[in-house]
Amino acid sequence: MSDEGISKSDYVRLCKLIHVEAGINLGMGKQTMLEIRIKRRLKALSMDSYGQHCHYLFGNMGMKEEIGHLIDVVTTNKTDFFREPRHFDFLVERTLPEWASRDSAGQAFLVWSAGCSSGEEPYTPAIVLSEYAQTHPGFRFRILASDISTIVLEKARTGVYPEEAIHLIPEGIKRKYFLRSRVADSSRVQVVPELRRLVEFRRLNIMDADYGMTERPDAIFCRNVIIYFDRATQESILTKLSACLVPGGYLFVGHAETLHNMNLPLTPVAPSLYRRIDDGR
Repeated sequence: MSDEGISKSDYVRLCKLIHVEAGINLGMGKQTMLEIRIKRRLKALSMDSYGQHCHYLFGNMGMKEEIGHLIDVVTTNKTDFFREPRHFDFLVERTLPEWASRDSAGQAFLVWSAGCSSGEEPYTPAIVLSEYAQTHPGFRFRILASDISTIVLEKARTGVYPEEAIHLIPEGIKRKYFLRSRVADSSRVQVVPELRRLVEFRRLNIMDADYGMTERPDAIFCRNVIIYFDRATQESILTKLSACLVPGGYLFVGHAETLHNMNLPLTPVAPSLYRRIDDGR
């Protein structure tokens, strides 16, 4: 393989493509990072240079077969179980009682985890809602989890994690919802099948014009996702997410993300937490 890196012209083309397809603005300072990540694809494709890869990517076949891999390698995926725990307190103490007070008889409470990464994001509310259901007979829920990366979606579906990933979870919850590996000397755990079955995983690009949602979620968790986009893209995505929410539903975002001065049908109710304005629709 050639030691030459990505040419300036190819880097500019790649940055534009990544911004259009994933909304991520790399800027001119991430070339080394991009080279390191694409290098894995060169090996997988038995290619000798970044130029060869770029030529393939921008061809008809590459746009069909390689664009997904490119998005996979540039997407940053890092999260934890029970991250930002006050969100889950709010979910149980306010969101669910409000939902129950509405005419929701016979319906399942629907949560959408948008940007679910490797699964910790949707499995956490699945645990919280499972615990809630044990003390509220008749309560049912469903969780839809989506991400642009096929790699992390596959990991999320299996629900296998290093044991240190759950070290902050209370012992009783660990025993109930995680299985220790039966392999000798293994330090991995797996989410129990009963919980995994409650989460539907789907590949979805939040840059798409239409999310294809046939049902409107009661709550959307989209945390530490829009932070990677420029402000115009953030507002566009949040407008579409808001349109998906039921009136009165809640949008949970990351603590480092702000919706200040955006023209959205949302009202703030707590830090990083917004309620869809009930406009009668």
